[in-house]
Amino acid sequence: MNFRDLNLIPPILRAAREIGYETPSPIQQKAIPPVLAGRDLLGCAQTGTGKTAAFAMPILQRLYEASAPRAGAPGGAGGANANGTAFGGAGTRGTRPIRALVLTPTRELALQIDESFADYGRYLPLAHCVIFGGVSQNPQVENLKRGVDILTATPGRLNDLIGQGYIDLGRIEIFVLDEADRMLDMGFVHDVKRVIAHLPQKKQTLLFSATMPREIEDLADSLLRSPEKVMITPPATTVESIAQSVYFVDKGNKRHLLAKLLQNPDVISALVFTRTKHGADRVVRELARAGIGAMAIHGNKSQNARQNALGSFKEGRIRVLVATDIAARGIDITGLSHVFNYDLPNIPETYVHRIGRTGRAGCAGAAISFCDFEEQEYLADIEKLTRIHIPPVEHEWPMQIFEKPEKQPPQARRQPAQRPNAPAQPAGGAQRRSQAQARRQPMPGAWPARRPGTHAQYRTAAQAPGSPQEEMALSLQKGDVPMEYQNNAPQRAADDRRAEKASAANVPAAELLAANAAQTVPGKKRRRRGGRRKGAPNADPARAAAQQAGLQAAQQAPAGQPRRPKTENNTPSARGRQGECGKPPKQPLPENRAARDQRQNGASRAQAAGPEPSVERDDSLQVIARRTPAQKYASFEDYIKAHE
Repeated sequence: MNFRDLNLIPPILRAAREIGYETPSPIQQKAIPPVLAGRDLLGCAQTGTGKTAAFAMPILQRLYEASAPRAGAPGGAGGANANGTAFGGAGTRGTRPIRALVLTPTRELALQIDESFADYGRYLPLAHCVIFGGVSQNPQVENLKRGVDILTATPGRLNDLIGQGYIDLGRIEIFVLDEADRMLDMGFVHDVKRVIAHLPQKKQTLLFSATMPREIEDLADSLLRSPEKVMITPPATTVESIAQSVYFVDKGNKRHLLAKLLQNPDVISALVFTRTKHGADRVVRELARAGIGAMAIHGNKSQNARQNALGSFKEGRIRVLVATDIAARGIDITGLSHVFNYDLPNIPETYVHRIGRTGRAGCAGAAISFCDFEEQEYLADIEKLTRIHIPPVEHEWPMQIFEKPEKQPPQARRQPAQRPNAPAQPAGGAQRRSQAQARRQPMPGAWPARRPGTHAQYRTAAQAPGSPQEEMALSLQKGDVPMEYQNNAPQRAADDRRAEKASAANVPAAELLAANAAQTVPGKKRRRRGGRRKGAPNADPARAAAQQAGLQAAQQAPAGQPRRPKTENNTPSARGRQGECGKPPKQPLPENRAARDQRQNGASRAQAAGPEPSVERDDSLQVIARRTPAQKYASFEDYIKAHE
């Protein structure tokens, strides 16, 4: 039988002859006559047996014969160019409605079907167009506005354009659902039902698939009306011309085995299938390290990148194409010699579609599968579905792992370590407040951390009977040092230095500790801003003697005598300014009348009070002073009185 016996019109026979078609395949012989007769069809055949031509040729003939607009007529169109793009005609969507719709699961298959319509209908005045997602919709909308007879689409972009008002499916005459099983596996069942809801009730429906699960039969019963069932071979059978083999190899050695097999000269072109998108990119990188050029095609790639990779592989610019199952349906690659299942699919029907990319149109091909220990269950399901035993092949990386790796349970959150006898701490802000309060508590036997307001309070607190400071002084005298004090090394070092000073000045240790209460602060020692370092005032004995003489002269002077201004020539600041600049110091400004009256009143009150009684001066305070005060007093009581 040849194509003339199928009652095809001469333009289609001429195009088929130019393509190289001479004898129709079994699915074409049994499907074309009922489709030309207008009956619904349920077709099931092996992958690569020519199902696309089985529905494309009769659709072109039926649309051409059913009063299709001719070229040159009002609203007509010129056809399609060599690239498959619709051209010609002044028709619009209103005068040239969409009359045939082909729904496919993937973009690559949609492009291939549109190319088939362009090849078979190159001599017919029918316009066709393909729409899919991942690219701009503007060129597709422009083609739709020029008028389209045959539309090939994916469900997602089709529903988008229907919602935008660019597509009207109310005048569809023929509806084709290609790769129906794959459409359901990819989760397009709801999108397909939305498309079917826009179709008219009276139409011809064609359903094609390589496998026939129960779900497809239920879908066919709801769509088809008294369909013609065409079953060329039992469902899920593989082509006999494909040589199948399996290599049992661990997962980590698959890359080494693949690189070695691809170096075989018999591998002219190879299509490598992986289970995941990241796995496809990883295989491409591993092959690049081995010096083998390859490109990947999967859902994360842009449509231009996918078309570029597929075009490079078809044209022979690259020898290896790594893909996910997105490329396993309907992709026709001429002369593909080998298919590698780098990862066995978990769905047995997918294996049939994968290896169906080779051995097409009666040509020979080879299908090689890699199987690790975890994939042995998948291999058993595949052999059960295809009803054949895939022979294993020995190699230099045999399987070494014969058990599934145990999955580690999720680790619980690590709790902070607790001291064995530590009491329970409050949670949240209460815990932080308690910790801060504990840090503020003074160590037993240490000086208070905060300074009272006056030196008298310090002196009273330090000399109070039973105070911690008094107990510390007694302990130092007896040589009995508590444990808390032994663990405080900075405190001990400071007290040792004070004891040395006390012994040099013949001052009792207890009195020295009491006098230095204001200077002993646990922790980091701070120096007052702008002050001098410790020990600087008494470092020079001559300077200390001069200061003592100045204090005695001030005590013997009359009470009403005014003090000399600080800017007098004998002060250090005045001498420095005069020596540096050579200018006399500035004279003090004349005081005003109110200040003069206040000074004279104070002097008269001092003369009436009489001379001040002499008080014995305590020289022990000079030993512990950090710096020379701005004004010295004869005793501590005078200092307190002056600051009350």
